[in-house]
Amino acid sequence: MADNAVVLVSLDGFRADYINRPGAVHLRALAARGVRAERMIPAFPTKTFPNHYTIVTGLYPEHHGIIANVMQDSVIGKTFTIADTAVSHDPRWWGGEPLWNTVERQGKKAASFFWVGSDIRINNRTPTWYRVYDGRIPNATRVQQVLDWLSMPAGTGPVFVSTYFNDTDDAGHHFGPLAPQTDSAIARVDSMIGALVDGLAARGLTNKVNVVVVSDHGMAQLAPDRVIYLDDYLDLSRVRVVDLSPAGALIPNADYAVDAYARLKGAHPHLQVYRKGELPARLHFNTHPRITPLVTIVDEGWTLTTHAIAARVGAPRGGNHGFDNAAPSMGALFVAAGPQFRQGVVVPPFQNIHVYDLLARLLGVTPAPNDGSPDSTAALLRPAR
Repeated sequence: MADNAVVLVSLDGFRADYINRPGAVHLRALAARGVRAERMIPAFPTKTFPNHYTIVTGLYPEHHGIIANVMQDSVIGKTFTIADTAVSHDPRWWGGEPLWNTVERQGKKAASFFWVGSDIRINNRTPTWYRVYDGRIPNATRVQQVLDWLSMPAGTGPVFVSTYFNDTDDAGHHFGPLAPQTDSAIARVDSMIGALVDGLAARGLTNKVNVVVVSDHGMAQLAPDRVIYLDDYLDLSRVRVVDLSPAGALIPNADYAVDAYARLKGAHPHLQVYRKGELPARLHFNTHPRITPLVTIVDEGWTLTTHAIAARVGAPRGGNHGFDNAAPSMGALFVAAGPQFRQGVVVPPFQNIHVYDLLARLLGVTPAPNDGSPDSTAALLRPAR
């Protein structure tokens, strides 16, 4: 393999402060010999698909098009959901250039054992090696394949490898961020970081591979008494609800658009409503055609639902994400170590749009146009020799 390869690992839903939990021993050790951010600021909405794709493109969701886990497109004429791969694997949803394409386009090779978008032919490319997502595949199998890829003879294997673990997101949703089950999930994914680091050391690759561990978003605790019912304020027969909570996507009938906005504006102290194009500029969520005419955002820890949904699924418990990206509980993880990173450095929060430029720099490839800046992560790196 080439010197200075990069392994990018995602721990879904791993809140920034989870690194201080008892089970995160290997992550703390990695940070001690490398760098970490106090937290990484996710893109809005703080959801899985938008943020995984932002990390590998350097683009805000309004620029790459994966604006939510659930969205509609009037040209494609379909509804995108995570579960419906027949729709979501249509390349027309996916804008920008993901890092594996940047790498491959410049004559190097990439591999992915799961990353959002890596099993889709975006711009008619995929990584040389990739796996179609199957959550049943054990985490240890993923780590072993990453190590096998990095052990290929020089010039034949990938210089960029990505992989993904979802344990902490699952536990956070079901039990909440402070639950003992979430602590167990933290320990499980942390053990995989330990296995990766130990595997690199056993192969003599510690000083040849930069390990970058990130998460897509954090997790907030829900409460059964922090609920807002959309149908207390709107006639839902006159509104198409594309997505609901914490970031709602609403398409009111043309003759109801003005009234719907007026009914939601100021309706509840923990609910904000915006017309498309009027969201705060800091959210970078105004321009894409898939953004709906009305966008609602509930405050951290609140749930927007309907009486019908509540009757079916019960009161909200556990955790959720998707809230304003300024909420501390939405803060994501960034930890990295390797030959190009400084040692024992903790940097202030930075946005995840900057990761793509950072990884391109580590890999010696020219980044595609993006929203990030290499200056924003320069403090993480050793001076060039």
